[in-house]
Amino acid sequence: MEYIVKIDDKTFEKAFQGESMRKRLHPFLGRCIRVVLALCLVLLFVNVAWSARIKDIASLKGVRGNQLIGYGLVVGLNGTGDGSGTKFTVQSLVNMMEHLGIHALPDQVKVSNVAAVMVTANLPSFARQGNKLDVLVSSVGDAKSLQGGTLLLSPLRGVDNQIYALAQGPLLVGGFASSGAAGGGVQKNHPTVARIPGGASIEREIPFDFSKMKDLVISLNEPDFTTAMRVTDAINMKLGRKAAFPSDGGTIRVRVPDEMRKNMVGVMASLEQIRITPDQSARIVLDERTGTVVMGQDVRISSVAIAHGNLSVTIKESKQVSQPAPFSQGQTAVTPESKVNVAEEQKRLIVMPEGTSLGDVVKALNAIGVSPRDLIAVFQAIKAAGALQADLEII
Repeated sequence: MEYIVKIDDKTFEKAFQGESMRKRLHPFLGRCIRVVLALCLVLLFVNVAWSARIKDIASLKGVRGNQLIGYGLVVGLNGTGDGSGTKFTVQSLVNMMEHLGIHALPDQVKVSNVAAVMVTANLPSFARQGNKLDVLVSSVGDAKSLQGGTLLLSPLRGVDNQIYALAQGPLLVGGFASSGAAGGGVQKNHPTVARIPGGASIEREIPFDFSKMKDLVISLNEPDFTTAMRVTDAINMKLGRKAAFPSDGGTIRVRVPDEMRKNMVGVMASLEQIRITPDQSARIVLDERTGTVVMGQDVRISSVAIAHGNLSVTIKESKQVSQPAPFSQGQTAVTPESKVNVAEEQKRLIVMPEGTSLGDVVKALNAIGVSPRDLIAVFQAIKAAGALQADLEII
């Protein structure tokens, strides 16, 4: 709806002929402009709040991190290392000393201050030689704590068994463990797991030339045909031509124009900032271990009547002692007595009309006093009745 106001020259001159009128009008116009700008900002914020960037819901195919793993020794522990029964720790320490030119026998080595560990790290995409990586150190023996230890030089290998990084340095443990000679003690968090921030140095790069790519293949984190079409339309609108084509519900192929291939980084940077509203299927996730229920906003149910109540049966056992009368030559007898009480909650019958939304479902189930764990049973019953238009996922 549009409103058009026309003011002729005479009316305009008459309205602004007085100095007092102009003084009164100028603050009014200022307030109007501020109100209009505030409304525009609010509308812009609402539009952005309900959308997501492509970089947050998708990734570029071929650009990903790689896992690295290695084996090493942590030294300098205060008697909290592996026990003498951990043979591989003893053998590893002896081999390392032999490599350093020190001959030692396994029977002569005690490893109470040494622990065998596995070292893991994630090699990010486009990582270059000399960059630092954070490493995670985890005990594989029977060490009690890694606190105060230092990781010796450990090579980190990829799935191709090639060395990509070298790790070494003091450990940062987020917990502790203390115990006495008689047993027992205090422990906080996991003292057998530690981190070394920037503890690994990259020695080998993964060959990948991003500038020579001709097509960009975008993979959605959550495949969905509607979302794929929205991403395709948004990219085509951004580039001003039909350059994006969805291959399936989770893949969009973008043919970069020839004049833009010299700046592939700039093209990808502009595409990943495009905002769209991702679509999702109606789903209810139930966690029976914790009683957690998560429902999507598109969950709908058909016409169904729901009644839910708990039935509790209480049985109380007691014994009655019967004493005989004096001089009756009788005997004391013990007779059992049982009291059974049956209690059933009186819950109302709730009728859910067809097409009921998530908010109506929650209000109706709260009205009959359904707990989270009871809610799991209710949704399973609705699904079994064929009245739930959503996927029911139990984890």
